[in-house]
Amino acid sequence: MALLQIDRHDAFAVVRLNRPEKRNALSFDLLRALRRTARELAADRVLRGVVLCGAGPAFCAGIDLGELGNPRNRLFAFWELIRPGRSLFQQAMLVWRELPVPVIAALRGPCFGAGLQLALAADLRVAAPDAQLSVMEARWGLVPDMGLSTTLRGLVRADVARELTFSARQVPAAEAQELGLVSRLAEDPERAALEWLASFAERSPDALLAAKRVLDASLGRSPARALAAEKRWQLKLLLGRNRALAVRRERGAGDADYAPRQFGP
Repeated sequence: MALLQIDRHDAFAVVRLNRPEKRNALSFDLLRALRRTARELAADRVLRGVVLCGAGPAFCAGIDLGELGNPRNRLFAFWELIRPGRSLFQQAMLVWRELPVPVIAALRGPCFGAGLQLALAADLRVAAPDAQLSVMEARWGLVPDMGLSTTLRGLVRADVARELTFSARQVPAAEAQELGLVSRLAEDPERAALEWLASFAERSPDALLAAKRVLDASLGRSPARALAAEKRWQLKLLLGRNRALAVRRERGAGDADYAPRQFGP
């Protein structure tokens, strides 16, 4: 079964995460498929827009934590955090932000952690009323490292971004719209996204591309430094003692008290 399902609707592409049995959790192979598919779509001059969505009742429940139990995958993840430039994890998200056409994420059910970071890489987000969004990484003793430092900028106030990241709480769709994480609500988010794209297609595709590039540039203080900071801090956390305690606590170990802060000053 293909990890990504691609359907064409005239000049629009619907890209569907296709692991419904895992609530579309992102495996390493799915991350590679996301990067590859976006690059292929970027070369399509006929394409006028993309909808990102998930198969079944969930958009994406986050990274597939089971994959990190594989020593080879853990070694690969460490290498991606050490090597210069964007990691695979950042590329698989930001490549959608950089597409030359509008990208809309259609959200249902869980949109957690890596799933939220993928949704934030879209230009716009349409959510069903049952959608739940969360910057989930703190639950596992980690920091968001898939482009959130770039994609969240300009969407919510700085204090809101801090609260969501510190608490890792689940935000219902209506509140997410109020905060700015979600652009609009719809009972059928995929259909609403396609209708929105159709309205954009009445404008010049070159004007839309230019608008994306200009608006992205207006937000940027130093995206490269922000992305490098994501990688640096994730590496520290993965090597630190409180990460393992966070995992134990999340799995129900009530006696797993956190150790004193490891990193200074």
